Amino acid sequence: MTIIESAVEVNKPAHEVYAFLSNMNNHQQLMPENIYNWESTEDEARFTIQNMAKLAIKISNRIENKEIVAIPTEKAPFDLELKWTVEDNGNGTTTAKHIISADLNMMMKMLASGPLQKLADHQTEKLKEVLG
Repeated sequence: MTIIESAVEVNKPAHEVYAFLSNMNNHQQLMPENIYNWESTEDEARFTIQNMAKLAIKISNRIENKEIVAIPTEKAPFDLELKWTVEDNGNGTTTAKHIISADLNMMMKMLASGPLQKLADHQTEKLKEVLG
């Protein structure tokens, strides 16, 4: 399993960061420009990654103010889990961490780990931007 992580500190309390992340409709704001055909509900999202794949994901697990896990609902190019964790820093800020776990063979790892890291970094930066 390949684990890709990106963390950011957001100037909002954990419950606000969690509330934003727990609604898949908000995730479109975190996506880079190579994501299109976005459709979402509170629990599910479908989108296309340019030159890569179509993905349909749904939130499979929520731990109030702590963690959100999303998994593919349709056959993905590889097994994948998208997890966000939020941790209250005790000073009105929150550390949000985006963890992508992907079951990649050597070839896929060489091709996909760079773009997946970029995606994770982009999403955490956008989260900080959007939530201020």
